[in-house]
Amino acid sequence: MDRRVLLIGFGNMGQALVRGWLERGIGPALIHVVDPAEAALAAAGKLGVGASSTVDERALAHRADAVIVAVKPQQVDDVVRSLMPLAAAGALFVSIAAGKTIGSLTRVLGDDAAVVRAMPNTPAAIGRGMTVMTPSARVTAAQRALADELLGAVGETAWIDDEASMDAVTAVSGSGPAYVFLLIECLTRAGIRAGLAPELAEKLATVTVSGAGAYAERSGEPAGELRRRVTSPNGTTEAALRVLMGEGGLDGLIERAVRAAAERSRELSGA
Repeated sequence: MDRRVLLIGFGNMGQALVRGWLERGIGPALIHVVDPAEAALAAAGKLGVGASSTVDERALAHRADAVIVAVKPQQVDDVVRSLMPLAAAGALFVSIAAGKTIGSLTRVLGDDAAVVRAMPNTPAAIGRGMTVMTPSARVTAAQRALADELLGAVGETAWIDDEASMDAVTAVSGSGPAYVFLLIECLTRAGIRAGLAPELAEKLATVTVSGAGAYAERSGEPAGELRRRVTSPNGTTEAALRVLMGEGGLDGLIERAVRAAAERSRELSGA
C-alpha cells in the first residue's frame, strides 16, 4: 500500500494498528502518529514511524490519504476540528471512538467529508480482532477498500449500511470480550470450589475457552451443532447444560446483557 496514514491517538489500539500495518509491509515513512504522551512518542520512535505531540505542521504536511481517529470520545471534536484541511483535501476519516456517530463528525468536518465509523474490539491487540464499519455517503469504493485494508491488519472486518445497528455491534463484539473474560473467571472460581488448585483451575478455564472459540471459528459449523456433538445423552455435559439452558439460564442473561449494552451505546451516541 502506498497511501499515507495519519493516526491520531497511540494507545493500545493505535499501537496494535501500526504493528499490523508494518507487518503487512506498509512502509513506516507512510505513517505519522499524533499523541501528547511521551511514552507514546517513544513507542512510535521504536517502531520507526514519525510522531508529533499535537496536530502540528508536520502532521498536516504528511498529506494523509486516511486519518484514523483513535482518541477518547470527548476529545474527538477538538481533534477533528484541527484536521479540517485534510477533510477538505479529500482524506478519508475513520473513527474508532466509541459512540461517536458519523453525523457528529460531519458536523465538524463538513457534509462532504468521507467518514467511516468503526467498532473494533480488544483482541485486535494480538491480530485477532473483529471490526465492523459503516460509511458515510461520501465514502468511495476505493476509500472503503482502504479502510478494509487498514482495519483488516488487526483481524476480521465486516460492513453494515445501517449505522443504527452499530449499537448492537457494540453490545455483541465491542463489549463481547468482557463477557468471555467473565466466563473464564466464573469457570475458574467454580473449578476451585469443586476442589481444583487455583492455578490449574485458571489454566483449564482459559485454555478451554480459547480452544473452543478457535475450534468454532475453524470448523465453520453452527455453534449449536458443535454443542450437540459434544453432549452425550445422560452424560456430564448434559447435566451441566440442563442448568445453563434452564429457566433463568445463560441465554436470557446474555440477551439482557446485550440489550443493556446496546441501550447504553445509544445513550452515549445521543441517538
